[in-house]
Amino acid sequence: MTIEVRMTLRLPEDLRDRLSTHAKSERRSLNSELVYMLEVGLRAAGMDAESPGDDSATPAPLRGKPDSSPA
Repeated sequence: MTIEVRMTLRLPEDLRDRLSTHAKSERRSLNSELVYMLEVGLRAAGMDAESPGDDSATPAPLRGKPDSSPA
């Protein structure tokens, strides 16, 4: 079952361009490519559709500094 959820996603322009180019090479829409990548990422993290996430898990560290971090 698919539930439609509309949301705004802010991406750096270069990342959006890379995702869009990759989606085209895979013959998918950008939306479909993002859904696919999220599913693959969740599966790799051990969070497949049959096993709900565990709130007690330690989150993975962020890569790089968030934009709001002090310099």
